[in-house]
Amino acid sequence: MIKLLLVEDDEALVYMIKSGLEDIVGGYEVETAINGMDGLKIWEEYNPDVIVSDVDMPVMNGIQMVKQIRETDGDTLILFTSALTAPKNVKVGFEAGVNNYIKKPFVAEELDAHIKSMIKLKNGSKIRNESTFYKIGEDAFDVEHSVLRNEKTNKIITLTTRENKILQILIENKNNVVRREAILSRCWGIEGKDYFASRSLDVFITKLRKLLFTNSNVELKNIRGVGFILRVQ
Repeated sequence: MIKLLLVEDDEALVYMIKSGLEDIVGGYEVETAINGMDGLKIWEEYNPDVIVSDVDMPVMNGIQMVKQIRETDGDTLILFTSALTAPKNVKVGFEAGVNNYIKKPFVAEELDAHIKSMIKLKNGSKIRNESTFYKIGEDAFDVEHSVLRNEKTNKIITLTTRENKILQILIENKNNVVRREAILSRCWGIEGKDYFASRSLDVFITKLRKLLFTNSNVELKNIRGVGFILRVQ
């Protein structure tokens, strides 16, 4: 049974999500709060496994609540619900300490899938093809929001669309060589050789290598004449 704290000021949404989660087999024990201030009080008393919170709320918003929780609690999984999931909005939440986002509107089954994926990630389980959230050594890679977050320093990097796609291909095939032509086909729509696209790919690989440079468990190598390999220990 997963202990969940739902912080949301929309009563109709609270009813729908709470009842939906409690009906799921294996299920959830759900406590609710209507703002961040109440959320803090219940978090201290209830000790939930997961917190699901709206961002914009009266009295205290989700960002303020999460910042206070993260002063003493770095373990509880926190997921924001919001209609604002552009990179600039998402970055604020990740900097506060949230683990992931789910875009409104959503249903209980969708929230359940996100939560289960977060728990698997936290426990070190393989989640390929089950989520758009990947672990790369010390980094958490959120494909949906084009965000790379270092879990040690909490540093947030927002990737470009093409950087995001290339990194996704490499992590999906981690510890295996990915042919240059395969990346060019998926990211540039090019079949066969194209000098300028190939050189552009090299520039993107160099940028990604720099972004992952501080991660001692990760190595992005160029296999001359073949392609690239992302080695993750």
